[in-house]
Amino acid sequence: MDAKKIGVTLRELRGHRSRYEVAKAIGVSVSAISMYEIGERIPKDSVKTAYAKLFGKSVEEIFFS
Repeated sequence: MDAKKIGVTLRELRGHRSRYEVAKAIGVSVSAISMYEIGERIPKDSVKTAYAKLFGKSVEEIFFS
């Protein structure tokens, strides 16, 4: 898994939404969203699933393509 590539994908998916909105929707802190988006951390599996559900994509599309 390439954390930097995942970060770019997550920023693109977030689009016009604020980090706060996404954090609240998936149940993590705003700082966690920031770290995911800059490639410093990779979300754990439960967070990956929440991202997929929020954006209507599969976990594979977001994190493994």
